[in-house]
Amino acid sequence: MPIHKSPEKRMRQDRKRSLLNKAIKSEIKSVTKKVRQSTNAAEAAASFKKCVSLMDKAAKRSILHKSTVSRTKSRLAKVVNKLAAAPK
Repeated sequence: MPIHKSPEKRMRQDRKRSLLNKAIKSEIKSVTKKVRQSTNAAEAAASFKKCVSLMDKAAKRSILHKSTVSRTKSRLAKVVNKLAAAPK
């Protein structure tokens, strides 16, 4: 445990940030899962749009690395485009 006040405050801040980051990552994972599991092209496109927005915000705040976000968006776009192109 820290002896001085500033490391104590840093620990409190880290704990708060950690919880916020975990919540954001969890939300991104659930929206990503929704995109992958959707069978309807319109539903997938709507979920994809939300997912991209969340991931971009996370990358901007350095919660996720920008390359990770880019790769994930690309893979999700493939899934959505495949659904849109599928014969009805």
